[in-house]
Amino acid sequence: MFKAIGLIVVLAVAAILLLTFTRPSSFRVERSTTIAAPPEKISALIDDFHQWNAWSPWAHLDPDMKTTYSGPSSAVGSVYEWEGNSKVGKGRMEILAIEPAKTTIKIDFLKPFESHSTADFVLEPQGSDTRVNWIMNGPMRFFPGRVMSVFTSMDKVVGPDFDKGLANMKAAAEHP
Repeated sequence: MFKAIGLIVVLAVAAILLLTFTRPSSFRVERSTTIAAPPEKISALIDDFHQWNAWSPWAHLDPDMKTTYSGPSSAVGSVYEWEGNSKVGKGRMEILAIEPAKTTIKIDFLKPFESHSTADFVLEPQGSDTRVNWIMNGPMRFFPGRVMSVFTSMDKVVGPDFDKGLANMKAAAEHP
């Protein structure tokens, strides 16, 4: 009986590992919304990490979260570091590029799992409105990323947070 259970466990682990090798080695999560505000007003919320508390879906998950800002404000080289409970973990963001219609941010998660990705905020004027595209790309390490992708996707894990963040950004930009 124990041999049968052991064999089933070994076969299940082997099947999961085989499936893991078929998973992509990178991910992409993208969400968009239209905001009734000019691009300049929206980019001010994105390019200044001090403004992220107004819209970030993770800003209020840990009231005791420690944050540190360094580098120039609202410019390339601006850095935001955080450390908090298991809901927010520990990490660092740095603005890599600011263009009129796009801001690129390097994201380094350190806890609970190490991962490195890039987020782009692309702003597309549409008359008096602005279409905001929030895109995150990154490599999927074998563990935990590709193993977890057997059971779920980064889109399912992070996508709802992007939806919430964009809704918060919309509220902050449209109702100052």
